[in-house]
Amino acid sequence: MHSLVKLAKDTVEKYIIKGEIISPPAELTPEMCNKAGVFVSIKKRGELRGCIGTYSSTTDNVASEIIQNAISAATQDPRFSPVAPSELKELEYSVDVLSSPEKVEGPEALDPKRYGVIVKKGNRRGLLLPDLEGVNTVKEQIRIAALKAGISPEEDVELYRFEVKRYK
Repeated sequence: MHSLVKLAKDTVEKYIIKGEIISPPAELTPEMCNKAGVFVSIKKRGELRGCIGTYSSTTDNVASEIIQNAISAATQDPRFSPVAPSELKELEYSVDVLSSPEKVEGPEALDPKRYGVIVKKGNRRGLLLPDLEGVNTVKEQIRIAALKAGISPEEDVELYRFEVKRYK
């Protein structure tokens, strides 16, 4: 298991069992030292169980970002009830470290397998990670991201793309 994924798993288990927030490792790996947006995804039996993240850094480093977002994914994803201690053994984790988002002129600059998308209208924004099962077209990717932000398909939006390094 990659050290970033292990950190997410250890964070969730300690928080769910003891209610404690772990500290970042004393020795940070090179991937943990950078500042970047991070998404932590949790699956149970292949089905999404929680996914929360940040599209840009909100903490000192990737390790701290993982800790914060792992707890949120396990306890604050509005689509799911908080993870119960009895579920911990069944959970699988992945960590996506995001590149800085870049504004694009239109959908032709997107590719749902390679790039994630941020759809923005005023102060509303929706994000969808790349390479998600069942999301095969740019149109579908934009539609889902807009829906998450409460943006209707008829509204003009700003588009941003980013790449991820996915750890499982």
